[in-house]
Amino acid sequence: MAEHAPNAALNPGALAIADAARVLTRIGGQAITEDMLRADIDAGAPTNADGSLNLVHYAAWLVREMGSGSGGGGTRGD
Repeated sequence: MAEHAPNAALNPGALAIADAARVLTRIGGQAITEDMLRADIDAGAPTNADGSLNLVHYAAWLVREMGSGSGGGGTRGD
């Protein structure tokens, strides 16, 4: 899993799930939990080979999912 040192810069192309949840919570204005992200991953959200999350790919997946009207997805409050 991608982990980082406490003062290391975060890489938006390879965030650990916990880091992604913190970043998305801060920039999105609503709480995003690790469980919500894991639900999205279980529903098909892409991850890197090491299990980390690329925020650009994840955002594109969310847009596609919202456009398709599919169920599932932990971050959308379904």
